[in-house]
Amino acid sequence: MKDIATPNRTKNILEKYGFSFKKSLGQNFLIDTNILNRIVDFADMQEGTGAIEIGPGIGALTEQLAKRAKKVVAFEIDQRLLPILNETLAPYENVRIVHKDVLKADIQGIIHEEFEEKQDLMVVANLPYYVTTPILFKLLEDRLPIRGIVVMLQKEVADRIAAKPGTKDYGSLSIAIQYYTEAETVMVVPRTVFVPQPNVDSAVIRLTKRMKPIVEVKDEDFFFEVVRSSFAQRRKTLINNLTNNLNSFPKDKALIEQVLLSVGIDAKRRGETLTIQEFAKLSDALFEKKQA
Repeated sequence: MKDIATPNRTKNILEKYGFSFKKSLGQNFLIDTNILNRIVDFADMQEGTGAIEIGPGIGALTEQLAKRAKKVVAFEIDQRLLPILNETLAPYENVRIVHKDVLKADIQGIIHEEFEEKQDLMVVANLPYYVTTPILFKLLEDRLPIRGIVVMLQKEVADRIAAKPGTKDYGSLSIAIQYYTEAETVMVVPRTVFVPQPNVDSAVIRLTKRMKPIVEVKDEDFFFEVVRSSFAQRRKTLINNLTNNLNSFPKDKALIEQVLLSVGIDAKRRGETLTIQEFAKLSDALFEKKQA
């Protein structure tokens, strides 16, 4: 049987089922087996590894995962794809398709049902562009027992996730993801290997979960609020952004300036120049002042 991810086999499958792409679901199917194999390589699958996939489409990546993982559980939201997946993945007994919106699913519960306790788990997916960020946050905030995440997404988003302080791409998304994981872009993927072709290039990013967050903070929600507020208007200074946008803290410029001074951060700096460690120090100092 030919691999699913060839232009001809993909075309035949789509024609057989009269499948039309839904723009609202961000459906772009990969038609290059080499790229799929490299994605699976980056996930460093062991013999006993379990894989969680989101948006399997017609099963192109699922098939490559099934060849190397002990078990694959794939979440598919589009009911029209279920009969196609039943056919294309019939040769693989280690695949289970879950017809659910991953954003609403109890992933912890499904992991508990489908995988062995303490099994090595990786999330590997070609994510729909329109929900990339909410999916990544759900995977990280749900504190799933996974080793890491290897996903293909819009190159621009990958650049923002892996960005370092002082660069134009660095922002609250970089900090939020790097708080939980070590992030690296491992491959850039041209738009020509997809059907239909998207308008942008893609990249594969590998997120290796940290044993514990990179910094310890007094209040996680407040830390992220400080980060978001600091980037609310990128061209504005920290003091202006925090005074105008930090809603759970008094709108008192002099007080905020005093706190910045106490942790050795110049009030005229911009959010993108601060490291995660500086944000942690700042949010803890503001939190203490708020509690006082």
